[in-house]
Amino acid sequence: MFDPSWLWAAFTIVAAAAQTVRNATQRELTARLGTVGATHVRFLFGFPFAFIFLAGVMIAVGQGLPRPPAVFWPWVVLGALTQIAATALMLAAMNDRSFVVVYAYIKTEPVQAALFGLIFLGDVVTPGMAAAILIATAGVLTMALKPGTSMDVRATLLGLAAGAMFALSAVGFRGAILSLGLPSYVMSATFTLVVGLVMQSALLSLYLWLRNPEVLVSIVRAWRPSLFAGFMGALASQFWFLAFALATAASVRTLALVEVLFAQAISRFVFKQATTRREAVGVVLIVVGVLLLLWAG
Repeated sequence: MFDPSWLWAAFTIVAAAAQTVRNATQRELTARLGTVGATHVRFLFGFPFAFIFLAGVMIAVGQGLPRPPAVFWPWVVLGALTQIAATALMLAAMNDRSFVVVYAYIKTEPVQAALFGLIFLGDVVTPGMAAAILIATAGVLTMALKPGTSMDVRATLLGLAAGAMFALSAVGFRGAILSLGLPSYVMSATFTLVVGLVMQSALLSLYLWLRNPEVLVSIVRAWRPSLFAGFMGALASQFWFLAFALATAASVRTLALVEVLFAQAISRFVFKQATTRREAVGVVLIVVGVLLLLWAG
């Protein structure tokens, strides 16, 4: 019989796969729309799909829209704003010559999520979970920081800042979901997703309208690839939020490191690129960390 306590892990893996596809699409759009424009695509073209998800959930559970308590709003604002900042930092890093270094430090997110989750939500990190987080993170760093990789202060700070923003975003959205106190965690997750995406879409649309309205026009013209990126972003977020409703931000973001394995698999089997010994060691560490996390959780 299926154990529902494992649902968060299944949700996280689906979210990581969808996010891998979205990131690839979003990266292509950066050249056409700029960093802010490509960042906006995931929100602007994502929230219509989130509304569809919400309508489906309302029909399925036979429940109207919830009335969020006052404490819900600071949490969702924290999640929305830090996710905008994190996404912009990540996309800017993709054009940086030190992207490999930046990416490695972005993936310190699980460690930072564990810290922020403990401080803000009281999410307990057991010794087994802490070991899993550190081992999996070490695996990512081993794969990314190869001998001869240039290290500089800017890349380090940019990566750590992006990781911190992603971690705060995860904690903020988890806090918003939990604050609703609804009997259906699916409704809590989906409602929070819709509110967050509407906020993000409105804020970035206003910013671009005031600072660079031509980008808004370019986004509309690029609606075909933007629509797909928005759908994949909304789908990924839907499953991230479902996972956040059931598990700590640190657990979810550690398991999310499987996206590194997805990327490695694509490199190996699709592009026929050989796996180096260092990459193999990194993969093993990530797998060990993930298995330990699932066992400890």
